[in-house]
Amino acid sequence: MGPYRAEENTMAKYLLLKHYRGAPAPVNDVPMDQWTPEEVSAHMQYMRDFAARLEGTGEFVDAQALAPQGTFVRYDGEGRPPVTDGPFAETKDLIAGWMVIDVESYERALELAGELSAAPGAGGKPIHEWLEVRPFYGEQATATE
Repeated sequence: MGPYRAEENTMAKYLLLKHYRGAPAPVNDVPMDQWTPEEVSAHMQYMRDFAARLEGTGEFVDAQALAPQGTFVRYDGEGRPPVTDGPFAETKDLIAGWMVIDVESYERALELAGELSAAPGAGGKPIHEWLEVRPFYGEQATATE
């Protein structure tokens, strides 16, 4: 194998989920569709700046925002069209977007989720939204739950 050894990767990937609804209500609980264009712009800029900072530390993997509309789909047997149900905008838990991070510990994932939760919303004040933090399946998560 030669004189070089591969370093052991101690990083673990986590998914930070932002919800339209289904999570506990945030402190600044004004729906985004009621924000001014300036408030939406400030929120999106915060998200871009946060991602850019994590790109610089090597902890950023991916992030996407999602529209509130969605449909559940399932297989319904050979030769049959898929079964669909939805959208569920009025009742179901909806994911607004996600960010994937690759960090050294569960504690770091929580720290970053806390920072992301401070994105500005209505009135330019932090939302204090609840984010769901989930390790990727099979990752060596160092959770101290």
